[in-house]
Amino acid sequence: MTSRYRSSEAHQALNSLSPRRRTVVKAAAATAVLAGPLAATLPARAADQAPAFLHGVASGDPLPDGVLLWTRVTPVPEALPGSGVGPDTEVTWTVARDKAFTSIVAKGSTTATAASDHTVKADIRGLAPATDYWFRFSAGGTDSPAARTRTAPAADAAVAGLRFGVVSCANWEAGYFSAYRHLAARNDLDAWLHLGDYIYEYKSGEYAARGTVVRPHAPANEILTLADYRIRHAKYKTDPDLQALHLKAPVIAIWDDHEFADNAWSGGAVNHTEGAEGTWTARQAAAKQAYFEWMPVRPAVAGTTYRRLRFGKLADLSLLDLRSFRSQQASTASGSVDDPNRTITGRAQLDWLKANLSASDTRWRLVGNSVMISPFSFGSLSADLFKPLAKLLGLPQEGIAANTDQWDGYTDDRRELLDHLRSNAIGNTVFLTGDIHMAWANDVPVDAGTYPLSASAATEFVVTSVTSDNLDDIVKVPEGTVSAVAAPVIKAANRHVHWVDTDRHGYGVLDITADRTQMDYYVLSDRTNANATSAWVRSYRTRSGTQKIERTYDPV
Repeated sequence: MTSRYRSSEAHQALNSLSPRRRTVVKAAAATAVLAGPLAATLPARAADQAPAFLHGVASGDPLPDGVLLWTRVTPVPEALPGSGVGPDTEVTWTVARDKAFTSIVAKGSTTATAASDHTVKADIRGLAPATDYWFRFSAGGTDSPAARTRTAPAADAAVAGLRFGVVSCANWEAGYFSAYRHLAARNDLDAWLHLGDYIYEYKSGEYAARGTVVRPHAPANEILTLADYRIRHAKYKTDPDLQALHLKAPVIAIWDDHEFADNAWSGGAVNHTEGAEGTWTARQAAAKQAYFEWMPVRPAVAGTTYRRLRFGKLADLSLLDLRSFRSQQASTASGSVDDPNRTITGRAQLDWLKANLSASDTRWRLVGNSVMISPFSFGSLSADLFKPLAKLLGLPQEGIAANTDQWDGYTDDRRELLDHLRSNAIGNTVFLTGDIHMAWANDVPVDAGTYPLSASAATEFVVTSVTSDNLDDIVKVPEGTVSAVAAPVIKAANRHVHWVDTDRHGYGVLDITADRTQMDYYVLSDRTNANATSAWVRSYRTRSGTQKIERTYDPV
């Protein structure tokens, strides 16, 4: 393996906005109705195998002394995801220093049950910091694939470098997950960050690739119930490229709206009709339960993904939950974007984040952020571009100059956070963002209206979507056509924006040293081609102490 923590310690042991409403599936008919979708979550070759590890294995949330391991066992053929059936099954886990498992350092067992959809988590402790490990699960004489994971450096370690893959917005029906395959092939990642929309909730055909379904997901209906959300997670976990990346490095994930429903907020979602689709309380609870069952995420606070990880003295990472506590997006009915009584974080989370940033003694303060914090004005885009851009962002298509689903819709929270950074002289804060299906490199100004005369309080790297439609897809023109026109207009209206690419799909690689944090942006040749190639297109960095973005011309 290529060395990732370059330190003295490292050398030790190593949307359309208006979806149509549906009727809730009757529980009495669930078994018959779901038989097809349940089977679709399994590889056809494995339908008669039991027990089996058909959904891969994964690790996540690395600590200096441990990591969270995950799998899902299919004990008998009828124990399909979301079915609620199947016997209790003992699953053992083994952790070793080598892929051949000749140097075993930890071993244990747990019971997989239908109550948790036969998913398994093992929170392993007692490991060495900044070290590669291999792990696998076993059940009934069957071994899972062997996977690599890596612990974080010791809290006081003088870490010379970190490298993370960065992704968001992976819509199954819109294409293949080649971004995951290319990240898995690198062999140099300490971990990878998934910044939200790991799954999508829509019914089949409602949100695809320029309106065309590249590959159908399961279940075919919009997901509403616990069984639905389990089946959809299971379908995603059959993707070979996603499985490959989970085999190579631990994931650090947060959710955004589509793990629930489009434009979710604490009391509902645009893509939810109260009553006809059950209650939002029940739907949100089902989505959260399935997420925590199927994802290697270790909550610090029950029912939310906000938490903090540390990587030696080089960086800490505050991960946000911007859906569970937010007020409804601003509209005529719900109030102004500047209303101080409206929040995107909730009071407790914002206080927690401010305290983290104040107390941090690392060189870099990273913030895993599901929606863009930098202000954004459309400028003088022509109507033929403004309307599809508003559609992409889920906005009214007439007369609005803010995306009210991101921090622009909650300006009082943003002001308070940026004022906190400035008044406490907290530097080297970098927001890492997904959601918007475009790539951006931004300064985060205290006052966008007077920038660049006003200060920049932080910087922000935004990654584009893995597959979900971006602007050229909505307009249905050749890739690059829209960006060539829209990017200069957006930059002219937003002087803090150094770069925006509205058209391409891909991923990022974040490289961190004491001197700078750099994002390399990669794009895919064709999201609808399972063998899509990858190419580097741009790199931007922020130098320590500057709170400014600058272009650099070589990827790491």
